[in-house]
Amino acid sequence: MSDRPTPLRRTKIVATLGPASDREGVLEQMIAAGVDVVRLNFSHGSADDHRRRLSAVREIAARKGRSVAALGDLQGPKIRIARFTDGKVVLEEGAPFVIDVALDGQAGDASRVGCDYRELADDVSAGDRLLLDDGRVVLDVSRVDGSAIHTTVVVGGELSNNKGINKQGGGLSAPALTDKDKADLETAMAIGVDYLAVSFPRSAADMEEARALLGEAGREIGLVAKLERAEAVADDETLDGIIEASEAVMVARGDLGVEIGDEALIGTQKRIIKHARSHNRAVITATQMMESMIDSPLPTRAEVFDVANAVLDATDAVMLSAETAAGDFPVETVEAMARVCLGAERERIAQSSGHRIHEGFSKIDETIALSAMYAANHLSGVAAIACMTSTGYTPLIASRIRSGLPIVGLAHSPVAQRRMALYRGVISLPFDTSEMSADELNDQALARVVAQGIAVQGDHVILTRGDHMNAHGGTNTLRILEVEAQHE
Repeated sequence: MSDRPTPLRRTKIVATLGPASDREGVLEQMIAAGVDVVRLNFSHGSADDHRRRLSAVREIAARKGRSVAALGDLQGPKIRIARFTDGKVVLEEGAPFVIDVALDGQAGDASRVGCDYRELADDVSAGDRLLLDDGRVVLDVSRVDGSAIHTTVVVGGELSNNKGINKQGGGLSAPALTDKDKADLETAMAIGVDYLAVSFPRSAADMEEARALLGEAGREIGLVAKLERAEAVADDETLDGIIEASEAVMVARGDLGVEIGDEALIGTQKRIIKHARSHNRAVITATQMMESMIDSPLPTRAEVFDVANAVLDATDAVMLSAETAAGDFPVETVEAMARVCLGAERERIAQSSGHRIHEGFSKIDETIALSAMYAANHLSGVAAIACMTSTGYTPLIASRIRSGLPIVGLAHSPVAQRRMALYRGVISLPFDTSEMSADELNDQALARVVAQGIAVQGDHVILTRGDHMNAHGGTNTLRILEVEAQHE
């Protein structure tokens, strides 16, 4: 028998592209280091930048035999103050400060500043708390007089141009999809992203609006809801509605933490991950995961624990932002994140599951997928679960159960292969059944798993498939196959 295969990382890595990844050879090294999904941040760069970067990703991934998904991330209604005459001011604690939505955009000083969001004066009232620059400056509203919002500085400090504004507890009425977002959505469709992230959705209706804008031409693009607003997580009904209206959700901890408070963030992160998995949706944990590595070759211990904690919560993916888009050590950051994920996944809690163990099932494909995972987790000698799939749905369902075993998604469609790149524990491989007879399918699937070094002679592989390949929802068969010498 051959040596046991090296354990495969289950938690996926999303890396944002930018000037740092544009440097010669860096993108290829990042993909080699373990990037599963690239993020195209539409808050920065032109349509041509995003098209060029995605084209490079596709070329490298094809050359390396990898399925790497692309996530387009819409900017959303980022509400910002305007600009200061001298570029920045220092606000003193206890001092009055006015945000005037009618003020000239360049005329700010230490007593007042304009705002690009004209409705802000209608959305706030006396007693509200405003948080500027990700909460570094805190203002309490004393009164609203027409276009002028009068506040008192609670936490002062330096404030510079175009910093963001959040209202503690949420309640800003800006629509989730701006005119810029609608234009960027068209770009995302044109360049061929696999997922599209919607920023600041307040309810399922915002996701449904994005779905309608994608239309038939964008029906193969999965929607990701970025959970950033207090309203989105205020109650389980709203949260579950957003989750069900999306293919995946993102725990976007920057704006969310500002709106609900850092003390509520860790519990909310765990609740989001749990709800997403229970609704059979993928979940990404994001923001400041390894931020010190923007200018340091090693993460802090706190960052290591943060990533590991998300892994133990069973997030599908962890995301890097400025670390890989603009940092000095993009490749080292991906490598560090991969090491931490693997380390956390060795813990027993990451491999045991009670997912839906006391629930009934209504769908045959769901029953087969979950039965395969329970069998794999309890039958000695199983090396992998292989799923023949047309859309990636069966591997998604199977991946909701914690396990130490790889799930191999065998799909003919490149779209399905890339969609599966986001799912925890799923390895997506091309598998064209068009020239295979029904009798050949099982042997060819097993041979594909062995060729990847996932199973060796004497191992068992659990295989799920349908009677009719390439039919959505058709999985109805579970087989336990043994790797014999001829498969080696």
